[in-house]
Amino acid sequence: MNPSSRTMSNPAAIAVVSLIFFTWGGLTSLNDVLIPHLKAVFSMNYTQTLLIQFTFFGAYFLMSMPAGAVVARVGYKAGIVIGLVIAAIGAALFYPAARLPSYPVFLTALFVLASGITLLQVAANPYISLLGRPETSHSRLNLAQALNSLGTTVFPLLIGPLILVGAVLGADEIAAMGAAEQIAYRAAEARSVEMPYLLLSGGLLLVAVFVLLMRIPSLRESTEASPAVHHTYLEALRTPHLRWGVLGIFCYVGAEVAIGSFLINYMAEPAIGGLSEAAASRFLAFYWGGAMVGRFIGAALMTRIDARKLLGFAAGMVCLLLIITMSTTGQVAMWSALAIGLFNSIMFPTIFTTAIERLGTLTSKASSLLVMAIVGGAIIPLVQAAFADGIGIQHSYFVPLVCYLYIIWYGLRGSRLSGAALTAADVPAPRPGAMH
Repeated sequence: MNPSSRTMSNPAAIAVVSLIFFTWGGLTSLNDVLIPHLKAVFSMNYTQTLLIQFTFFGAYFLMSMPAGAVVARVGYKAGIVIGLVIAAIGAALFYPAARLPSYPVFLTALFVLASGITLLQVAANPYISLLGRPETSHSRLNLAQALNSLGTTVFPLLIGPLILVGAVLGADEIAAMGAAEQIAYRAAEARSVEMPYLLLSGGLLLVAVFVLLMRIPSLRESTEASPAVHHTYLEALRTPHLRWGVLGIFCYVGAEVAIGSFLINYMAEPAIGGLSEAAASRFLAFYWGGAMVGRFIGAALMTRIDARKLLGFAAGMVCLLLIITMSTTGQVAMWSALAIGLFNSIMFPTIFTTAIERLGTLTSKASSLLVMAIVGGAIIPLVQAAFADGIGIQHSYFVPLVCYLYIIWYGLRGSRLSGAALTAADVPAPRPGAMH
């Protein structure tokens, strides 16, 4: 029997990989639950607690190149399986971290978990863009990222209450307890993460087995696993549309994280929403829900509209909304900030797919560089925070505004393919349907 006849169709393979996008989106969103939980458990200040996010984004930066080497060696399918197994190990490490309990062990567990997610990002983003016709790659990745957004919504709703099962006490309330009570409280709170993360670990292993058994294309032909040629990262960066795309991912992720990080405090300001922090947090559903809806809309629009033009338009709309946000007050200022999520939606997948377009055997190196650029989510929010301390949150939004101005340029000019930059080694890989 022809081996290709036993391989799943591209739509079925896309459905399998979309499950991976849903899973890592949910795992990432649980950081927002861990932050208040571990802050209470270890009586930490915000700087200490935010090591959770620095550890997570640090894994993207440190592990992207090793992840790219793995994918280049074993192919995309095996890379996804390995990433799931590493993430499962990281989730399992939450058990000893809770038993001790130890914040450094929690951070270690989080780093291992994030390393697995980094490998999934490096493998799955280009993989799904290669599963089918090149001209519809933007639409496929936008659809997969929409399911990623669904995961970020569903996991906190289902798993968050299991972690935050008890009342989170403030530092003063904990200080008022006796020494024995404090130890008992912290031990009980720490152990509330044991079962949820053990279940997540088991679920990740089941998904890994499922992907391993499914006959989805490995696409080794589009990595360096097949040819006896090994490219360098500098060689990949010589391609202009990739080089500018790396900066585009850095700016986009940094701007998105910065806007989201300040939204609750922004809406709580008397001149904007005048809301309590608890009430303001509920409005975040409009921000993230808009991103999810926008990705479904974007996936449909990109079958008819050039992805680069749509990217430029979306970035332009965000710039307009940010200007309104910075120059008005009250409900107009609040809802203009929340509406940014709708237009943010298509940016990451569109920048990613335009940056790796026609890179052939350089694709895994390019994917590593793009995932590494997610470290913008750790740096740009700090820049905005420095300005927020001096000029206030509202006017500090000029920092992400600069980022989106760059994305407009990238969409309309920087993402254009340069034929002269594509070497003979960088020819497109065969389409999956043509493999045997």
